[in-house]
Formats: sequence, structure tokens, C-alpha cells
Amino acid sequence: MKLQQVLSYVRKAVDDYHMIEENDHIAVGISGGKDSLTLLYALHGLKRFYPKPFRIHAVTVDLGFQNLNLDEIKALCGSLDVEYTIVPTDIAHIIFEDRKESNPCSLCAKMRKGALNDAIKKAGCNKVAYAHHKDDVVETMLMSLIFEGRFHTFSPVTFLDRTGITVIRPLLYMNEADVIGFVNKHQIPVVKSPCPADGYTKREYAKNLLKQLNHENPGVKERMFTAIQTGNLNGWPPL
Repeated sequence: MKLQQVLSYVRKAVDDYHMIEENDHIAVGISGGKDSLTLLYALHGLKRFYPKPFRIHAVTVDLGFQNLNLDEIKALCGSLDVEYTIVPTDIAHIIFEDRKESNPCSLCAKMRKGALNDAIKKAGCNKVAYAHHKDDVVETMLMSLIFEGRFHTFSPVTFLDRTGITVIRPLLYMNEADVIGFVNKHQIPVVKSPCPADGYTKREYAKNLLKQLNHENPGVKERMFTAIQTGNLNGWPPL
């Protein structure tokens, strides 16, 4: 997938859900994975021509795994002239060694978001962009239905009362396959997650389930996404 196509998807999501206002200072959460790096490229490209000027600042929360190498991410941000902050933490040690969590993902997410929000505020950003794409939206809905018994997923724009930060999700209209195609075409330096729980989560279960459903019923993912857009869910205003 070409950058122009990525920018088209992102521009539509940003416009449809009013994600960016003039003079926003947007932190881009960078895990090093394909999604967050695609988001970085997209927002860097968008700000060159978007009618409302905004700034971006890349932020990575380092969980403390010893085998995480961020040198290529640093070089990438340097080449794009994007300010980059790495936040060192002991989250991995706390979760896997001190607490020995059998289900680490929930606690890790809370601690990671806390560290990220602190860094965002320190950098003077008023918004943070998460790299959730269309597959993530539908997978989260499936997880909510299966494990919580409710029809729910995260919204395109979320204001966090406690921090005063607004979360935006500009990759909302992109399929995971689109992201993979973009990363492969442009040989983007993806950093593999060193987390031992990676690939063994409820989200991975939902991801595999969605693939099976879409294989057996072609187009079901798109229909599910449309149901979310039109289902009067909290945070999903009508288009």
C-alpha cells in the first residue's frame, strides 16, 4: 500500500470524527510495532498539508525488557525530524518477577498508560494518537461480547477527564492487511515485542476468531464495523 492511500484513510477518519484541531500538540504512542510506526508515518505526512497546523511528538514507554533495541526507531524519528522521547520503566520486572502475574496484560496496560500519560503531559501535548485500526475495533467488540456480555468497543475520540488528554485513533479506517502491506512495501523497521505474553492473549483469540468468521462469511468484518458505527455506541457520533 502506498503512503498516499494511507493518508487518504487517515484524513477521512480525522475529518469524520474531528480528531485534530488547530495547533494541537499530538503525542504518538510508539511501541515499535507495525501499527504505531504506520501511524507515525501517516501523521508526519498529514501535517505537511492538513489545513489545521499541528505538531507531533513520538513517545515510547520502555517496559524494561533487556532485549528491546530502539536504535532504528530513534534513527527513523531523526530522519522524519520528529522529537522522540523514551520513558524508562520497571514494569516488566514488577509484573513478571515481583508479582509473577498469570494474566499480565490488564495490569501492564494500566501501568504503561500511566507512564505514557505522565510523559505526554511533561512534553506539553494535549492529545495522544493510538494506532488502533479497523481489525482492533471489531476484535475489541468481540472480546466485549464474549467475555463481558456487552456491546462495546473503544471510540474514535476519547477525552480522559483525569489527565485532560484527548485520545484519537486516526488508523480507524485501515485494515490490518493494509498496515502490513504498507510496512512491507516501505521496509519500515518494525521492532518485535519482547513480551513473553505476546501472542497468548484474549485479543489473539478474538483476532483468530474474526479471521475464521470472515473466511466463512466474506465481508462480515466490514458489516460488524458498520454495526459499530451505526449502533449508537457511547463515543461514536452519527456520521
